[in-house]
Amino acid sequence: MIQVTNLRRVYHTYEKAPGVLGALRSIVSRKRKDITAVNDISFSINQGEIVGFVGPNGSGKTTTLKMLSGVLTPTHGECRVLDHEPSKRKRDFKRQIALVMGQKYQLMWDLPAIDTFRLHRDLYEVDEPAWRSTMDTLVELLGVQHVIDTPVRQLSLGERMKCELITALLHEPKVLFLDEPTIGLDAASQRHLREFLRAYQQSKGTTCLLYTSPSPRD
Repeated sequence: MIQVTNLRRVYHTYEKAPGVLGALRSIVSRKRKDITAVNDISFSINQGEIVGFVGPNGSGKTTTLKMLSGVLTPTHGECRVLDHEPSKRKRDFKRQIALVMGQKYQLMWDLPAIDTFRLHRDLYEVDEPAWRSTMDTLVELLGVQHVIDTPVRQLSLGERMKCELITALLHEPKVLFLDEPTIGLDAASQRHLREFLRAYQQSKGTTCLLYTSPSPRD
């Protein structure tokens, strides 16, 4: 399902001396600095597995996720997801994956979540009956029946994250990438979301990659 071989990602930045003179010199000549975010990693994940990536901030978790989902192109090495090269961003590939990032929202801030659900249905060309059935099931499981018609800006963080998950799952992706989906949530909300994800993954056979940072107790 997912195969990663010697994957590497390097970011290029430029340094300049401080002050006005440093800024002026940088116009003529800049010193390049290479920052290695992901350094030669290899792994494979089978269909239906749920795998956790745990590490401190800056360890390359999100960069790896972005390469696997096609947002970034690797500097070196190869990754294949669902027998696709993610960086090519082919339509068939994008229809089979979903990406949820705990600090970035796909919900429209001033509109109710149901409007984003409908937009998602149109973008992924999901049949109305299938979309309605999936949405009703997810809404009930996550207990957000009472908020999907409320503007997103009025929802709590936990309610927004639940609606984010619903949006990502409406087209029933084969691979689900989750980057810090419980960030900022209280312990009860974190537990509820993790229990839901475990139950959903087991029922659908979805391949899940969960990226998170260790808690202070770890």
